[in-house]
Amino acid sequence: MKMRGVLSMTLVLLVVLMVTAEAAHKHGDKKSATGQKAKEGGKAECAEKHFGKCVPNAGDCGDGFREATCGEHTTKHKCNIPCNWKKAFGADCKYRFTNWGECDTTTGTKSRSGTLKKDMFKLDCKATLEVTKPCSSKPKGKGGKGKRTE
Repeated sequence: MKMRGVLSMTLVLLVVLMVTAEAAHKHGDKKSATGQKAKEGGKAECAEKHFGKCVPNAGDCGDGFREATCGEHTTKHKCNIPCNWKKAFGADCKYRFTNWGECDTTTGTKSRSGTLKKDMFKLDCKATLEVTKPCSSKPKGKGGKGKRTE
C-alpha cells in the first residue's frame, strides 16, 4: 500500500512540474516585429550593441571597463587588459600565433607573428601583427620535475 502512495505522489509532482514548465514557456521572452526582445517595464533590448575598447582603471593594463552603446543608452562593462606581451592588442582580438623565434642577441628580444582568428567586440582588429618580448634569462627544462629514474 505504501508503494502506491509514493507512486501517486510522484505522478502528481510530475504533472505539476510539467504544467509549470509549460506556463514558463508560454510567458518566455517575446520578440517584437523589429527583432528586439521585450523587457520588463516596456523597454526594449537592442538587437546589436556597439562596444568600445577596454580602458584600464590605472596604468596601461589590468582591470578596467568598456562602454557598450545601444541606441541612446550607454552601459559600462568590466574588462581586463593583460599585463604581459599581449597588452599591445588586448584580450579583445584573438590571434593564431606562430612559434616564438630565436632570441635576437643584439636586442635581447624574440618575436612571432599572428593572424586574426576572432574579433570579440568588432573593434577593427589588425588582420596580422608581430609581437616581441624579452628573451628568457634562464633556459627552459624540467628543472628536476617529472619521472625519476633510479
